[in-house]
Amino acid sequence: MRLSAPVYYLKRKAKLLSRAQEIPLHEALDRIAVLEGFRHWSLLSARVSATAAAKKVYGQYRPGDLTLIGARPGQGKTLMGVEILAEAIKAGNRGVFFTLEYTAKNVSDLFREIGVDVAEFGDRFELETSNAISADFIMKRHAAAPHGTVAVIDYLQLLDQQREKPRLADQVHALKTFAHDKGLVIVFLSQIDRSYDPSAKPCPDLSDVRLPNPVDLTLFNKACFLHGGEMQFRLAS
Repeated sequence: MRLSAPVYYLKRKAKLLSRAQEIPLHEALDRIAVLEGFRHWSLLSARVSATAAAKKVYGQYRPGDLTLIGARPGQGKTLMGVEILAEAIKAGNRGVFFTLEYTAKNVSDLFREIGVDVAEFGDRFELETSNAISADFIMKRHAAAPHGTVAVIDYLQLLDQQREKPRLADQVHALKTFAHDKGLVIVFLSQIDRSYDPSAKPCPDLSDVRLPNPVDLTLFNKACFLHGGEMQFRLAS
């Protein structure tokens, strides 16, 4: 969602409102947030932080990268993936979203949440929702993708659920080579195992990635993990 003004200006408006109506600042902030389309100021603040995080993460990517974004459900990994695609397209690159979970409407709604009308991207954005999505599908359909294209795959653990598809480890290895050879950035969204304990560490890491089937996680050279509004970005190998 696009804000009507920068956050610092909205905070100033809240302070003025607080003084004028003699209400607590937190109440004034919430009123300003409602006018911007958020239920509470904390939600507005979280969205602004997430957008800034996506810009930071995208700025770390280089053509040839095989990367991962991991989080438990509801922590924002899919929205982060969508925001990274938006950043890539704004930078003049092409973006592709491969999903075995979402419909075209779901994806449009996700972009709308970050204030983007996906139709404005034209042919710079492509959505793939086929049940046939796999490494072979991706490599065949996008063999001519321009250098710098960013592809987000939603999500890692679904790629080999169908028995006729190759082993997940083989698919990831193939996509690593494909990204390197074509100069693409491939971003896998990933589930995190239920055993992850946020009281032990603020964000999960590679050791917490849910792997029903073995995968060499050193193939991912960059990784981003989310939890409770926190983000950790690291070189994975």
